[in-house]
Amino acid sequence: MIPVKLKPFKIIFFLFLISITHTSCDKDAINKVDISDIEVTTDVERFDELFYTTDPENLSNLKQKFPYLFPKSNPDSVWINKMQNKDEQALFEESQKLYADFTDESQKINSLFKHIKYYYPNFNEPKVITILTNVDYNSNVILADSLLFVSLDIFLGKDNQVYSEFPNYIKQNYTKEHLIVAVANKFSEQYISPLAFKSFVARMVQAGKKMALTQSFLPNIERVEIIGYTDDQYGWAENSEIEIWKYFMQNEMLYDTNPQLSSRFIEEAPFSKFFLEVDKDSPGRIGTWFGWQIVDSYLKNNDTSIQKVMLMDNEEIFKKSKYKPKK
Repeated sequence: MIPVKLKPFKIIFFLFLISITHTSCDKDAINKVDISDIEVTTDVERFDELFYTTDPENLSNLKQKFPYLFPKSNPDSVWINKMQNKDEQALFEESQKLYADFTDESQKINSLFKHIKYYYPNFNEPKVITILTNVDYNSNVILADSLLFVSLDIFLGKDNQVYSEFPNYIKQNYTKEHLIVAVANKFSEQYISPLAFKSFVARMVQAGKKMALTQSFLPNIERVEIIGYTDDQYGWAENSEIEIWKYFMQNEMLYDTNPQLSSRFIEEAPFSKFFLEVDKDSPGRIGTWFGWQIVDSYLKNNDTSIQKVMLMDNEEIFKKSKYKPKK
């Protein structure tokens, strides 16, 4: 039995379809590109396996191979205790049920790297290192120069008992299918210019940029998985598009700089906060969904590359997007 009260592990290792079908088909086709001639190297190191199966007397060999994962300030006793900790060993065993064979994930990462290189030829693929962080969801994916750390214990399945005390909106995307999306999101962030203006519409477009670029990197992944919604949540967003947009317009929110609008409509939350009865039915981050529609509309109505859009002013994107809610 896996303990359900694992304390978050602050990654001391490293100091330094229904309503969506008609929309996804056309847009996904646009994102399909030929990567057959692109060469990348996908180097995956299973540090989690090595760490939790290494005998303590061989710890020095592990430290020599992964010096950046063993801060000198920690004595060997710290690492030996971790190796032998029953809760951590149980968590490792649980993760092995899904990831003992990492071939499928490696192939997906390889395809991701090829797509990134298609759009950004100077991209240098990092070494991929799988780790466990005792369900520290803030450290699910860490990109540090030439190293990409993927915490496998954040992707064990939303119904796994490890997450029994987590709220549904948090664990909804703790799935094997969402692992590659989380990795792609981390790379997308590297290619988007910092947010210059704090208006609500600028913040929505900023979030939408990330969705659009991630989908370009993962053209075979459905939109519902890219944004991390359920089918019902995505369908609700589509069916409510006109009314929500009216709400934003009537309340003069688009150019409002109130930072609370981000927590209400863009940041992770169990639902979006209109302060109406409809809240209970809405998914969180509806502003992100709208930002994605705006970016898609801009790309459709303007002859430009997605790379250039990632660097553009967000309010300019909105003004020239010709975005209109679908009737």
